[in-house]
Amino acid sequence: HLLLFLLFVGPFNCFASYSRATELFYSLNEGLPAGVLIGSLARDLRLPTAGGQYPASLQPPLSFTLASHGLGGQYVQLDNRSGELHTSAVEIDREALCVESSGATIFGGSAAVSSSSPSPESCLLLLDVLVLPQEYFRLVKVKIAIRDVNDNAPHFPVPHIHLSVPENAPVNTRLAIEHPALDPDMGTNGVQTYRLRDNYGVFTLDVEENENGERTPYLIVMGALDRETQDEYVTVIIAEDGGTPPLMGSATLTIGISDINDNCPQFNDSQLNVTLYGNSSLGTHVATVHAVDMDLGSNAQITYSYSQKVPQPSRDLFHLNESTGTITLSTKVDGDTLRLHRLIVLGNGPGCIPAVITVLVTIIKVMMRPPEVVPRFIANEVEGVVYLKELEPINTPIAFFTIKDPDEKYKVSCYLDGDGPFRLSPYQPYNNEYLLETTKPLDFEAQQLYEISVVAWNSEGFQVKKTIKVQVLDDNDNSPVFSEQLIELSIEENNVPNAFLTKLHATDADSGERGQVSYFLGPDAPSYFALDKTTGVLTVSTQLDREEKEKYRYTVKAVDSGFPPRESIATVTITVLDKNDNSPRFINKDFSFFVPENFPGFGEIGVISVTDADAGQNGWVALSVLNGSDIFVIDTGKGVLRAKVSLDREQQSSYVLWIEAVDGGDPALSSTAKITILLLDINDNPPLVLFPQSNMSYLLVLPSTLPGSPITEVYAVDKDTGMNAVIAYSIIGRRGPRPESFRIDPKTGNITLEESLMQNDYGLYRLLVKVSDHGYPEPLHSTVMVNLFVNDTVSNESYIESLLRKEPDISVEEKQPQISIEPTHKKIESASCMPTLVALSIISLGSIALVTGMGIYICLRKGKKHHRADENLEVQIPLNGRINLHMLEKKPVEISNI
Repeated sequence: HLLLFLLFVGPFNCFASYSRATELFYSLNEGLPAGVLIGSLARDLRLPTAGGQYPASLQPPLSFTLASHGLGGQYVQLDNRSGELHTSAVEIDREALCVESSGATIFGGSAAVSSSSPSPESCLLLLDVLVLPQEYFRLVKVKIAIRDVNDNAPHFPVPHIHLSVPENAPVNTRLAIEHPALDPDMGTNGVQTYRLRDNYGVFTLDVEENENGERTPYLIVMGALDRETQDEYVTVIIAEDGGTPPLMGSATLTIGISDINDNCPQFNDSQLNVTLYGNSSLGTHVATVHAVDMDLGSNAQITYSYSQKVPQPSRDLFHLNESTGTITLSTKVDGDTLRLHRLIVLGNGPGCIPAVITVLVTIIKVMMRPPEVVPRFIANEVEGVVYLKELEPINTPIAFFTIKDPDEKYKVSCYLDGDGPFRLSPYQPYNNEYLLETTKPLDFEAQQLYEISVVAWNSEGFQVKKTIKVQVLDDNDNSPVFSEQLIELSIEENNVPNAFLTKLHATDADSGERGQVSYFLGPDAPSYFALDKTTGVLTVSTQLDREEKEKYRYTVKAVDSGFPPRESIATVTITVLDKNDNSPRFINKDFSFFVPENFPGFGEIGVISVTDADAGQNGWVALSVLNGSDIFVIDTGKGVLRAKVSLDREQQSSYVLWIEAVDGGDPALSSTAKITILLLDINDNPPLVLFPQSNMSYLLVLPSTLPGSPITEVYAVDKDTGMNAVIAYSIIGRRGPRPESFRIDPKTGNITLEESLMQNDYGLYRLLVKVSDHGYPEPLHSTVMVNLFVNDTVSNESYIESLLRKEPDISVEEKQPQISIEPTHKKIESASCMPTLVALSIISLGSIALVTGMGIYICLRKGKKHHRADENLEVQIPLNGRINLHMLEKKPVEISNI
């Protein structure tokens, strides 16, 4: 008993019992995931394991193995070492595993599923496990009880349940519902209760449980029913199980109220008064009685009969049809016939007291026979109905009527009674012959049926009426008519294929096939529009692109099925609405603008052209500068690019900007373009002299320097480019003993000695050099003073510096330097030997008189010493040291312009 108790306790805790008989019981819920522990065989069998009473070194290696991998083995995983049983990846479904019939077992090798023990409701999974090695060998019988969970909702075997209840069913009548709900779950998880969504105040449900635990719902009548008031009740029956939370299923319950014979026939009137002429022919209709029974079928069958109170002569004179209640004249009326007959008619129903109605028939004695009206139809006539086509011409003949007096004693006249385009006129030259004809075309759409009568009367006032019906036959005389002649539609572009546009509607007043309308596209309709012939549904089979075509205009036809067919035409206009499906597009992906430097701020650099194929707000484009926005700005509307400040090429010669164009759609689309701005040079920088560094610097030139030798150079640079940076050098002012002795290369600025220096050429030379560019329209220039001291040594440097500080008296030459822009090879000329020969000749001749005139020469030089120092700057001054030109550093010196 303890084992059976522990078998069904706890959702995941598995209890086991151990005995020497090696049988274990476990239980677990169905539907558990893989890896849930079911139980430990080693622990429950009390086998020695690691960490137990034996040292680890003495522990025998236990092995657990399923004896057979049958049906049950796929639902569990057995750890071969630890003996732990876990659920496998195959989910356990109790309803699929276990057979509902008591005692049934499904075997799979040595593993099986059984519902025979330990209780009728249990579902057991049976496993055989072998335990090794030999000293621990045993065969373990493992029984796993699968507990039910509420994983199935109740469901009815049929979606609609029909139940019939007699209308006279007394209160508390119980009717079993033949299709109860099913629930594979067990116990309280199965179906517990039933209820009605709407009980109409006359029904309720009860549930009865049989010995097998099956619950059957019963419908209970709680109020009076009347089929004649309501013959059917439709509600929903809901089944609910006892799970937590409860699950429900439903079906439609139709309760039909069956008829019983609880109503009897009834006449609407209690008496009918009828007048009959004595000369009426046999079979003349006298009257018809009609009773009503509210029941159905055989309960509502009514038969008619005369009451026993009706005398036999009246029965013989008037025949009563027991099924229809029609009374007709069955024998001739003669002079002995009674003039008043009281006919009591009974309406008989099954099991009912007959309903009663009295028909009073008064017979009027007639001494003469009434006029006769004899028709002879020309038009098609069937059983008194004449068939004429509409649009028949005027005066179409219908019938001839012969009007006569059977006694040939009285004059007979006639006329036409009734409305319609008809005329009854005498047909000449015959007497008493009349022709019935039309007076205008008939129109089926205006009126389909006419009822007219030809009335004949004699001079005694007796009259006879002959009624005929004229049925107008339809003809295909109407074309289809569209509800709108101009059908204006709109659709957004990029529509889905086969998108619905509209449903055309045209009507045709004709009947039958002549009024059936079919729809067709006109020849001007594009091929990707489709029109359903029958329904008139207009669709477009492809995506429309507003940018490709914005408006469509074509015709559609409505054609009827008459012969010949008639048609009408309407015009369809379709406006394709814009969607933001196009990004702004620049005319070019790369724009280049050439702008002169020093361009004024906010001046127009260029126009960025951009377009957007979309319309309206979607096509509105805003431009912005992504980089360099602190220097450049762009006009959003016009696309004009401007610089906020003046641009200097010498600081930056080019700019690369990225311009973004964003449209006004939602979401917005954008694109970018690259803008390159190249600054064109203007001549705004004069040449900058880097050497000599100062107007106060000087250079010692030895008298022994050969003609053509380079003395020094003027080095300058220009920040401008192109022609604005091409520099030319020229000497525009000279001062010295023989200033023409030096020349400057206009291209390189190299200063060379032109002629040999003589003794009287000693002294300070000052050359004013102009450094000029070739800028346009106005070249810029700078000047620098080149000081050359011709002597063997420099003995008194401070005195030379004092001379340099004095303003030189130099006349400026205006001759512009001539220089070839293209590079050319300079032809090197040989230095002239003539000055050397002359010097040697003078030395040879002077050496003879040198000793003689030495004294005179010294005295003369002393007398003129100071005068020559001031006037010619050619005094010989002992120098303290020599200046090495090549040791000077070429550093830039600002030289003011002259």
